[in-house]
Amino acid sequence: MTNSTSTFETRGPHENTPRDTPRDTPRDTPRDTPRGNTAHAIADLRRRVVGTVHTAEDPAWDRARMAWTVNVDQQPLAVLEVHDADDVQAAIRWAVDHGVDVTAQPTGHSAVSEAADGVLLLRTRALDEISVDVQRRTAWVGAGVKSGELLAALDGTGLTFLAGSNPDPTVVGMTITGGISWFGRSFGLGADSVVTVELVDGLGRLRRLSADEEPELFWAVRGGGGSFGIITRIEVALHPAPSLYGGRLLWPLEQMAAVLDAFRTATATAPPELTLWFHTYQFPPFPELPEPIRGKSFVSVAAAYLGNAVEGERMLAPFRSVKGIAMDLMGELPMAALGSIADEPTEPMPGLQSSHLLRELDDQTAAAIVAAVGPDSGSPLTVFQIRHLGAAFAAEVADAGSHGPVTEPYSVFALGVPAVPELVPAIHGQFARVADAVSAVDSGRTLLNFLESDQDPALWWSAGTRARLAAAKQVADPLGIVRSNRPIRS
Repeated sequence: MTNSTSTFETRGPHENTPRDTPRDTPRDTPRDTPRGNTAHAIADLRRRVVGTVHTAEDPAWDRARMAWTVNVDQQPLAVLEVHDADDVQAAIRWAVDHGVDVTAQPTGHSAVSEAADGVLLLRTRALDEISVDVQRRTAWVGAGVKSGELLAALDGTGLTFLAGSNPDPTVVGMTITGGISWFGRSFGLGADSVVTVELVDGLGRLRRLSADEEPELFWAVRGGGGSFGIITRIEVALHPAPSLYGGRLLWPLEQMAAVLDAFRTATATAPPELTLWFHTYQFPPFPELPEPIRGKSFVSVAAAYLGNAVEGERMLAPFRSVKGIAMDLMGELPMAALGSIADEPTEPMPGLQSSHLLRELDDQTAAAIVAAVGPDSGSPLTVFQIRHLGAAFAAEVADAGSHGPVTEPYSVFALGVPAVPELVPAIHGQFARVADAVSAVDSGRTLLNFLESDQDPALWWSAGTRARLAAAKQVADPLGIVRSNRPIRS
């Protein structure tokens, strides 16, 4: 890593010189399988790219095609581990020539099989550039860089990006679908902190997007997801974070009603610098889990405060008054340890999820939530979460991207882990109980990056926004070969 007064790089950017010229020839054949002989098409792909191409005949096929969410049984035509941005261009031109759709998936968080079945799946982990300009407060980040990797690079700078709860998803993936960050109450959506985007469009052309270069496509990508091309890198704004205090407090699940009441009290007056999330956890009796949590159920509050320990503790007073704290994990944290607050899994696992946005969290809804997922509910959910939003999340931002503000003050997220198929109906039944519990205050919207595969993105985007996104999609991907897990439907 080189360092100067203003700029440092932890990994070098690849050159973006194209290997051949784009071909803009449209096609009118289906894209479920390549035109002509599949074996010949795959051989042609291998000739054009430097990275490794995997197909179903390879011993490593299941590993190559597997999403992070392992119950998503995606079946791509082939998987390309791209070597650099040139490989992305070559792959899309190959896809145009052979009538195949393309999608990118560096890790496979939020994967849906509809986006990957029958396509050329691009693994972009090798696009690993991190270049931080401390004076300008910006960072260039390759499409394969995970959130935890960028946080580690920012440690000691007094700066942060708008990171989420888990260090494993990529910066690009979490940001372009909105970017709901621990620090969003202070600084807004991650998508609105994007300064520049470089992507390869649906014709294999490398495009640079910013407020001054292709502003309409720049608007679309910032919150519209990956439908417009394969992103190779982005430049993000960094934000001041001189100190961080946070962690979790855990109680036995029997204290759920008292902790939820304290959560409502604390969030009513929380400043933008403080973000609070409420959780219930049900840990399975697996031997690999630590003894203090193995086979037990807890209620918890997680906190991230951009400030010092003294002020942070003062704001946690409503929780300290709840008796029976089983674990106290609060403390001063380096930015690289942000992921330890929620301590979410980073290894692939099965999962089913459901989400809601709430207009408020009143007495009746709180009581209904306790009845639905509390100690006497029989809930099969592994995690139930309420996030406090508000503040900068709700602000109208000049020159914002397509995501739009989140005006609802709370979000609800429920996660079930179907360790065996027989659990799936019970988990979906519990999702229905949660939906009923919050129905009186449910806004009817769902955050874009929490949508399930069977949910229409119209639950987030308005009709006008969808029409504008569809027009941008037509400009960037006129043949419609780029698939996304958040498809654009006008």
